[in-house]
Amino acid sequence: MTALKEFQRLEAEAVWRATPADQRKDVIVSLGDASLTILDLRENVLAHWSVAAVARANKGQMPAIYHPDGDPGETLEFGEDSAQMIDAIERIRSAIDRSRAKPGKLRVWITTFIAALVVGFVVFWLPDALLRHTVQVVPAVKRIEIGDALLARITRISGQPCMTRDAQEPLRRLASRVLGPAQRGALVVLPGGVAETAHLPGGRILLNRAMIEDPEEPDVTAGYILVERLRALSQDPLEELLIQTGLWSSLRLLTTGQLAEDDLDRYSEYLLSREPVPLANEVVLAGFETANLRSTPYAYAIDITGETSLPLIEADPVSGTDTRPVLSDADWVRLQGICGE
Repeated sequence: MTALKEFQRLEAEAVWRATPADQRKDVIVSLGDASLTILDLRENVLAHWSVAAVARANKGQMPAIYHPDGDPGETLEFGEDSAQMIDAIERIRSAIDRSRAKPGKLRVWITTFIAALVVGFVVFWLPDALLRHTVQVVPAVKRIEIGDALLARITRISGQPCMTRDAQEPLRRLASRVLGPAQRGALVVLPGGVAETAHLPGGRILLNRAMIEDPEEPDVTAGYILVERLRALSQDPLEELLIQTGLWSSLRLLTTGQLAEDDLDRYSEYLLSREPVPLANEVVLAGFETANLRSTPYAYAIDITGETSLPLIEADPVSGTDTRPVLSDADWVRLQGICGE
């Protein structure tokens, strides 16, 4: 070390005491290679101290009193006339101290790293994990209950669902034909609110009355229903709800089995205002093929020119083949009067 080389032949007078019970002795202190040698006036060696293990008992005060680290009973006292020795010892101790590992700083770094991991866990991993777990454990009956609660809020804006007596059975047949026999009660026709179609947790699909009244053939309506069903299959409706309402919504549902009224209100408003989620043509065509439905009527309904929906026309999976009718003419007429006059 530079400090040691600079002061390697330094000597100074001091007062030394081996123990608190011993008398103080005048001594000569020689600064060597990172050590202090204590000699009596006859130059007999009384003690060796390692500078690295020397502590100062009265920092900044005079006379300067030093002792071996951990043994304050043995002391070495330098007066003001030994300023050069005091300065040398202090500089060597500082240099040695800088070269030591700093446990405090290490603890700070470790604590900071752990805190960063915890924050990262809470911010990035926990919400997604909690969301996925909640979606997995919520049973079907609870999903239906949530869907009912959302429908009740939507109908405050849209009006009550349309359902004339003559249209009840045709609507069930339409749901069964497009969605399967288990979904006979899945369709809800609303007089307003929903622009075209929407879906709820629990399996319900909402249709604006125009989706029933305007098309000339039921294949168009069936196409809208099928595509909305495909959207529901592309992302779990409950998952979408929890993403929109946030982490606390997932936590509340997981722990209490309930959703806050404000969350339900916000999501019902979101459903009525959002744009339909686009689906890949391949997904849509596969859905039409599975349901044995023509995609061409739906393609012309979403674009009367057929330009933007040309893939659905050219690749119609059941075009030119015998298909099971969506509804009989009589059922279609009765269904189109579902909202009455």
